[in-house]
Amino acid sequence: MTEVLSQNEIDQLLSAINAGDTETEDFKPAADIRKIKIYDFKRPDKFSKEQIRTVSIMHETFARLTTTALSANLRSMVHVHVASVDQLTYEEFIRSIPTPTTLAIINMDPLKGNAILEIDPAITFSIIDRLFGGTGEGTKVQHELTDIETSVMEGIIVRILGNMREAWTTVIDLRPRLGQIDTNPQFAQIVPPTEMVVLVTLETKVGEVEGMMNFCIPYLTIEPIIGKLSAQFWYSSVRRGTTTENLNILKEKLAGVDVNVVAEIGTIQISVRDVLDLRAGDVICLYNTKIGDPYSLNIGNKKKFLCRPGIIGKKMAVQVIKKIAEIKQEDFIELASEGEEML
Repeated sequence: MTEVLSQNEIDQLLSAINAGDTETEDFKPAADIRKIKIYDFKRPDKFSKEQIRTVSIMHETFARLTTTALSANLRSMVHVHVASVDQLTYEEFIRSIPTPTTLAIINMDPLKGNAILEIDPAITFSIIDRLFGGTGEGTKVQHELTDIETSVMEGIIVRILGNMREAWTTVIDLRPRLGQIDTNPQFAQIVPPTEMVVLVTLETKVGEVEGMMNFCIPYLTIEPIIGKLSAQFWYSSVRRGTTTENLNILKEKLAGVDVNVVAEIGTIQISVRDVLDLRAGDVICLYNTKIGDPYSLNIGNKKKFLCRPGIIGKKMAVQVIKKIAEIKQEDFIELASEGEEML
């Protein structure tokens, strides 16, 4: 609460000032406590800290998947992790990468525009050396990729993009596709130089060789889903993993899977010698199986239904009677007797 001076105190203060007893230096203006943030109109911040954090979480998943995939493919120790996620202009990104380098233009379908995956030359040549049967030491002489080396790196990048799709699945059904591979950054002008981008820097280690992988996403490409790059949306997407909607999607996907269906007449144990001696017209006696007994209809390796044999047109068929799980002992006897009556 502000203290109010009395009239007597005001008179004493004025007298002291007129008499020169009080130095004017003792009176200082109030400090300016306003927080001023520097804003550069040439580099406007288009991503909030929360959105940057979400992008970092997504690519931590991507880094783990890529670590596993490359380790298995190269049969060598590979470690990939997110070093930083920054926003900068496209021109600054192009200037920060070496020449020549491995520069993959990525189509970000269904998002518009392209992104860039840049792989450090040291990592590129280490991967190539490893796949060609070497120790993965790479080469100290940097050169442009040959046609064979380009083809090898295309296969590696396609594998990496599969991991990217899985990492983005909680935000969008991304279908990244490799467009082309360049070695000169100046030829990869996917957006204007002043356009803002988000740059995900991944520290990569293949054996004893260390380097960087950079994933550059322009703001124009990621803008349609910018609202989904929030912690609230991210965690709600993770919790939706067991909802009825997702279960229905899984059921729909599984409905198209082919399975083997086998009508089993009966079983018998027989030696290999007897099998080799079988001839046309031989009779095999099945254990615990009568003429009128229903058959077992197996789905995959499990008995699921009882059925009866028959014919539809010129094709052999079976008629499903009942689920095995629903059958009681008395039902089985009744079904067997009905079969005997039919015969």
